[in-house]
Amino acid sequence: MVTLADIQQAHQRISSLVHRTPLLTSATLSAMTGSPVLLKAENLQRTGSFKLRGAANRIAQLSPAERRRGVIAASAGNHAQGVALAASRLKIPCVIVMPRHASITKVEATRGYGARVELAGDSYDEAQRRAKTLAAESRLVMVHPFDDPHIIAGQGAIGLEILEDAPDVGTIVVPVGGGGLIAGIAVAVKAMAPRVRVVGVQAAAAPACVESLRKGRRIAVRPGPTVADGIAVGRPGQLPLELIRQYVDDVVTVDEEDITRAILLLLERCKQVVEGAGAVALAALLAGKAGGRRQKAVAVLSGGNIDPTVIDRVVEHGLAHAGRYLMLHVVLLDRPGQLARLLNAIAVAEGNVQDVSHLRRGLHIAIDQVEVQVSVETRGPDHIQQVLERLTASGYEAVAELPDSAVPVRAFRARPRWIGE
Repeated sequence: MVTLADIQQAHQRISSLVHRTPLLTSATLSAMTGSPVLLKAENLQRTGSFKLRGAANRIAQLSPAERRRGVIAASAGNHAQGVALAASRLKIPCVIVMPRHASITKVEATRGYGARVELAGDSYDEAQRRAKTLAAESRLVMVHPFDDPHIIAGQGAIGLEILEDAPDVGTIVVPVGGGGLIAGIAVAVKAMAPRVRVVGVQAAAAPACVESLRKGRRIAVRPGPTVADGIAVGRPGQLPLELIRQYVDDVVTVDEEDITRAILLLLERCKQVVEGAGAVALAALLAGKAGGRRQKAVAVLSGGNIDPTVIDRVVEHGLAHAGRYLMLHVVLLDRPGQLARLLNAIAVAEGNVQDVSHLRRGLHIAIDQVEVQVSVETRGPDHIQQVLERLTASGYEAVAELPDSAVPVRAFRARPRWIGE
């Protein structure tokens, strides 16, 4: 098992390599949740993730013979970078096996830290099986990403830092994949401040820990597509699950809309670049799933290694679900001045037109008509309604209505259709 003493020793052992990350405040997030919210910014850690802590603690305790043979790990990215950096600092040979679909950004970063990278399999579990084969063939030391007491102890140092910086915290919310991070934090927190609630968060598309706790044994699931790929683990670790059962108060799930909304808020309001897995803790707080209202809460932002190409898609998706982005499909008579009249109506309502495209052929379009698709940036759900009312007042008739007003507008990608005179 893992003890408070193990975590305290790990904290000292790795202090020369890892950053003590800041605990950031946010008046905006506090107002949105109704409770003081702090952000443990592990996205600002070296390698962009908390994973360096556990990897550094594990590798620092290798024997001289093990160091000569080298280490190997399987990872979709963050653990890979942590192991690669920790190994390079001690001049230890390092091999990393990553799934074939791993982020190019994370693959190149891992190579940049000096590791030899092999791409194998379509999932973490398949990459892990390949790593085990290579470890046996070359007598390399396997550095597991979460099912290892030294790894767990290294991650637990985050709990010590949170309690030192926010001794009055009431709830600590932590992302959960294999479980090593929350296991270490929970052991430290419950030993030093048992009154503090520790809540884990998984993506709804990859609920292996939630299902395992519900059924009382380790359950394997097939993770679905999720922006939180860093925690899309098929089965929690054996040791982490035992510690979670003992020390964690609850583990909940959040859906993709919750996650993308959290990423967007962190980027826009807190100026923090956070990957999907790193944003799930805040997503749970915003969705009211972490409990402990009116208590100071800390959301652990576990990593910031998001692919730049993903950011564009996340921002567009998040804006749509936040009621900040409206798609209009408008059928107009194919005559001069019709498009200008439509755009003027949107401008009067202070909608910001971002893109316009035309479609002149289709079974639903008459020979003298054109369909125009207009992308409009808005200030929120209320502003969307103002834009739609302005179109109605300008003589356009709604053919497809927005969802019922009882359902939040931000939960839909609005696609009304209007016919101009």
